[in-house]
Amino acid sequence: MFKRLAFLAGLALLAAPGALAAEIGDDGLHKEEWFAVTFKDVGDDIEAARDEGKRLAIVFEQRGCIYCKKMHEELLADPVIRDYVRDHFKVVQYNLFGDEEVIDLDGETLSEKTAARRWGVVFTPTILFMPDAAPAAETASQAAVATMPGAFGKKTFLHMFEWVFEKGYDTDEHFQKYHARKLAEAGDTGAE
Repeated sequence: MFKRLAFLAGLALLAAPGALAAEIGDDGLHKEEWFAVTFKDVGDDIEAARDEGKRLAIVFEQRGCIYCKKMHEELLADPVIRDYVRDHFKVVQYNLFGDEEVIDLDGETLSEKTAARRWGVVFTPTILFMPDAAPAAETASQAAVATMPGAFGKKTFLHMFEWVFEKGYDTDEHFQKYHARKLAEAGDTGAE
């Protein structure tokens, strides 16, 4: 009887959202099958995302990052969050210490790690949310409409993606006020 209960408990644990480890690629980064694989030309990626009715989000990660693991195994494993992000954003993954070629908005060719330094990315995960049209003669960090440094709680994470997609940055409602309003509308007293 005990073995059967232990077996059933193990199955329940495996079925729980986020319980399974995210796939790890050869580069040591967690992978989502719906992340876009591109030539990492930021201007082209912004335009391609717009053509799909989406926004571009650039996510920097690194091998062994516990917060990246949390983002994949807890946040992006949640079907509500995953579906919203996948349906509204073209997500392109960059390696904080990677050597793949990147073309910045001003035409400068860099490696991923040089782009990270140029754009001021020092923490993983960091997500740069790009505008819906590619500006000329700016860097990606100058053009970004918002930046999320870290893997916050589920509601904060989802609300940031919603706020960007809804162009909240063009309104007088700061993200923190938007987040508080969304929590209040849901009757949520916790600030996750």
